[in-house]
Parts: sequence; C-alpha cells; structure tokens
Amino acid sequence: MTFQTSALPSRRRLWLAAVKPPMYTVAVIPISVGSAAAYGVEKTGSFSVFALFLLAAIAIIAWLNLSNDVFDADTGVDANKAHSVVNLTGNRRLVFWLSNAFLVLGLGGVLAITALQQDFTVLGLILVCCALGYSYQGPPFRLGYLGLGEIICFLTFGPGAVSAAYYSQSQSFSPALLFPALFVGLSTSIILFCSHFHQVEDDLAAGKLSPVVRLGTQTGAWVLIGALILLFLLPVGAVLSGLAPLTSLLTLLSFPFALQLAQKMRREHDQPALVSNSKFVAVNLHFFSGLLLALAYLFA
Repeated sequence: MTFQTSALPSRRRLWLAAVKPPMYTVAVIPISVGSAAAYGVEKTGSFSVFALFLLAAIAIIAWLNLSNDVFDADTGVDANKAHSVVNLTGNRRLVFWLSNAFLVLGLGGVLAITALQQDFTVLGLILVCCALGYSYQGPPFRLGYLGLGEIICFLTFGPGAVSAAYYSQSQSFSPALLFPALFVGLSTSIILFCSHFHQVEDDLAAGKLSPVVRLGTQTGAWVLIGALILLFLLPVGAVLSGLAPLTSLLTLLSFPFALQLAQKMRREHDQPALVSNSKFVAVNLHFFSGLLLALAYLFA
C-alpha cells in the first residue's frame, strides 16, 4: 500500500503516531499500581525490582504494538492506516523481527527478576499475559476480530499485570488485590474500546467484528458511559467494603477526564474524523487515575 504524502500529515507526525508514546502508560500504570499496592498492604518493596519490571513491561508493550501492526497488515485492516509501522517502512519482515526482539528483551527482564527471587510465579503470570496479548491479533486466534479484545485487555492488564507487579514486591497475594486489578483492567479496556469508533468501516471491510461494529456507535457510546460510571463506583465500593484504603478516593479527582470523554462520545460517536482522538482522552483518564491510585497506596 502506498500513500500520497502531499495528502497526509508530515512523515515525522506519522512516525510519532505509529510509535504511540502515550500508549506506553498501559505498561507504566499496572506495574506502578501493583507495586504501590504491595507497599501499602504488605509494607514491603524494592525499587530495583520495580525499575526492572517497568523496563520489561515497556519492552513487552513495544512487542505488542509492533506485532499487532504486522498481523493487521496481513488481514488488510490497516490498508488505510498511514501511521502503521508496516506501511511506513514497507518492510513487514523487519517489523516482525524487531517486535520479537522487544519480546525477548522484556522476557529477559522478567527472567532477571525470577533469578533474583528464585520464584517462577511472576514469570508464569507474564507468560500468560503475553499469550493473551498474542491471541488478540495473532494467527490463528485473532480473538480481537471476534470482539473479544476488551476482555483480553481487561484480564491482561488488570488481574494479570497488576497481580504480577504486586507479587514481584511481596512474594504473596492478597484479597486487597481485587480492587486495583479491577480498576486498572477496566480503565485499560476503555482505551481499547474508544479506539474502535473511528474505524468502523475499515473493520467491517476486513471482517473485524469489534464491539462497536456489533453494537453500533450510538449504543457503543452509551456502553462506554456506563463503563465510566462503573469505574468511579469501584473505589467507593472498595473503600466502603474495606478492600481499599480511604485514600483510594483520590482516584475521583480524575473524574474531569471521564466527563470529557463521555461528552465527546455522546456528541461525536458517529463522526470518525472528530472521535479519532477519543482514545487519547481515555489514555489521560487511565494515566491520571492510575497515578492517583498508586499514590493512594503509597500514602495509605
């Protein structure tokens, strides 16, 4: 696929969109929240393990982003996506092997944690997360094309990554993990859900039955609003039930981002050019709510 550069944003902007710097918060937040929760609940922690795990998680997200570009190029769903790394380089094979190199780096970091602690639990959890991440777009599964992406995202970045980070600090699990795992899993899934609204036609053409394709953009917008309401009910319910410290209510300070996202979706759900940046509003919500939650546990 070739693109007329005169009709497209500058190549520098396309590369910035392809690299997706804001999306790496989906690596930073689960590791930060899980580690902070371990400190808040178990009163234990290691900054060196946290830093190593964070770098490993960033490498694994780079693998996910690049490999998804490769797999989407194979199905044609990214045929009109100028900022696909495969389309920008014109070299699918190079992107494929680069993505695998990032996976090796990420798993290498997790293996280092395993060796330091003489415990395979974190490695096992991350391998399960990687398998789930592969199943989203990777052949022969391509579960994202069946509309299961949000469920995979929830399990991977919530119970999977948050629990792994918690265990890496405490070598234990706790019922207190339930709230941060649910909160981070839901806020991450909201990002993915928002990414479907502007590409309904391309998804339909490639046979990708995302939730928004199945529901329609108007119903999808109301489902999103319901998810946002649930996200802010979680900390209230967790505090009232004793599963989370009172400081968890700090997450409510991120509500303006949720309100902005809800209003945007209600007005622009069926206007691809306008709604295309909604996922970045969702990224802001995810990052700031997650940061506040990590702080809540540190100062609990």
